[in-house]
Amino acid sequence: MLELKNVSFKVSDDDGEKEILKNVSLTLNDRFVAITGPNGGGKSTLAKVIAGIYPVTSGQILFDGVDITNMSITDRAKLGISFAFQQPVRFKGLTVRDLITLAAGRTLNVSEACTYLSEVGLCARDYIDREINASLSGGELKRIEIAMIMARGTKLSVFDEPEAGIDLWSFNNLIRVFEKMHEKTNGSIIIISHQEKILDIADKIVVIANGEIKNYGKKDEILPDLLHRENTGFGCVKL
Repeated sequence: MLELKNVSFKVSDDDGEKEILKNVSLTLNDRFVAITGPNGGGKSTLAKVIAGIYPVTSGQILFDGVDITNMSITDRAKLGISFAFQQPVRFKGLTVRDLITLAAGRTLNVSEACTYLSEVGLCARDYIDREINASLSGGELKRIEIAMIMARGTKLSVFDEPEAGIDLWSFNNLIRVFEKMHEKTNGSIIIISHQEKILDIADKIVVIANGEIKNYGKKDEILPDLLHRENTGFGCVKL
């Protein structure tokens, strides 16, 4: 279970301090939780705070009862938190097989590594020995990163707009990957997205805008408002 208690995050620029997250309090313990809201509202920042990429300015974060507020991203990863970037990082000199093996934390044979690639819609024999460099498209990198998260099999997986760059790969396959990941780990998946089909698989939806939680509840209670009411200030993207 993930608990955020009065979490705030500020940055400083030429105009002084800017508060990106404002006293965010949440308890997340469901299979799928979608975090959505307008651009610039704090969605990605919240995801990076959970992962430990950004340190909180104030507040507390607990994971399965352990205070992780001041833990590094490495220590959080060891506890069982995974994070997938909106724009995956390239690792020159490492192959796809290297990354999946590192993610799994054990020696994988070629067949095992290829299985993860196949799950995300990539022809394993074409990618297993490819280097993670500029020859791979953003969509290919995104799928490889999702395969890595599957190989890790952690208690909590956080995805920042996982649908970005994979428009040629059906959303049904993406959703199937998330469902299989949950079956394997019995953990929680947090998805940052504004796509209707992603929100529709969520058990709970968090709406964040201007750094504050505007709404939080069951999908059936929150999604209709996002789709039909103008006062939300933004719209879901239908595919």
